[in-house]
Amino acid sequence: METPPIYNLPQDTLHQIFSHLPLRQITTLKSVSKFFLQTISSPQFHPLAPPLPLLALRPPHRHVSPNPTLHSFDPISNQWLRFPLSFLPYRSLQPVASSLGLVYLWAESPNSNKSLIITNPVTRSFKILPQLGSAWSRHGSVLVGEPSRVLVLTELAAIYFSGADDTWLKFSSNLPSKPRSPILVSDSVLALCDVGSPWRSQWKLFASSLSNLQASHPWTKLEKHEWGDVFDILKRPRLLRGIGNRVLMIGGLKSSFSLNAACSTILILRLDLESLEWDEAGRMPVEMFRCFQESSKFKVFGGGNKVCFSAKRVGRLALWDYSADLGKAEWRWIQCVPGNGDGLYRGFMFEAQLTASP
Repeated sequence: METPPIYNLPQDTLHQIFSHLPLRQITTLKSVSKFFLQTISSPQFHPLAPPLPLLALRPPHRHVSPNPTLHSFDPISNQWLRFPLSFLPYRSLQPVASSLGLVYLWAESPNSNKSLIITNPVTRSFKILPQLGSAWSRHGSVLVGEPSRVLVLTELAAIYFSGADDTWLKFSSNLPSKPRSPILVSDSVLALCDVGSPWRSQWKLFASSLSNLQASHPWTKLEKHEWGDVFDILKRPRLLRGIGNRVLMIGGLKSSFSLNAACSTILILRLDLESLEWDEAGRMPVEMFRCFQESSKFKVFGGGNKVCFSAKRVGRLALWDYSADLGKAEWRWIQCVPGNGDGLYRGFMFEAQLTASP
């Protein structure tokens, strides 16, 4: 059988050809032949492959699959992609966060302790962090930034892993209430806390630098008189990291200030952390919001310029996709969502790439 001509091309030429392919096609090429697998797996090729921004789904709570998979949506091709996780040596895998091409998962070790695993599901490389108690995985929010820089935050305590000493540092968090949707922006941690009464919520924004978390009073309430009632107009607000030093706050837009006011739509506000000024980034179209009105709650995930919404009995995801080049956002539906959960999908942004190493 005659050798295909492409097999005779120099490796540098092949690298240049393959570098023009989207990452989803590059990963498919790995299964075509051993020759393509060796070419694409070459360290010289990895920096040439373009990253692929995806929206990854978290599996439902207490859901253990015999074939764990990270389901991710590609907004560019409008397709769902699958990244098998069966190469990881632990069980009960729960992907919870991602940063710089790496995915962070809770996993159960043979002795039933919990560990965080850092992995690149594209290259199947991984690193296991020191073990933790199961309470951290049940009650903690995992915030990630630079490689091997992890913070697990609860209302009463926090643990921090920087990779320098290969150990967890533990200290009190001293928050006024359970942190809601905490995020990590550069070296700052931000979280919403309810400082109201048992019968009426009053949300405030708190911030702390990573270096100040070890202090006795690390948190500062971010507020300005000019903000007015920005926290009072939203029902069940939550935070997402925006682009650069911007923070997104999303919630149902109340129709009035009464205790159980109905919502007219879902609003996305944007805060510039340098100027501390808010602006409106988007609001869900009325016809799309009607699908969410009957649900008692909805979930929000994503970040940057993409925000996803899910709710019970909706059966699909709503996507807000902002284009900086066009200066406007598009609202659309994401269909064929994998899984058979209750419809309250959770997830995170995942920028798949070949160069990320745990």
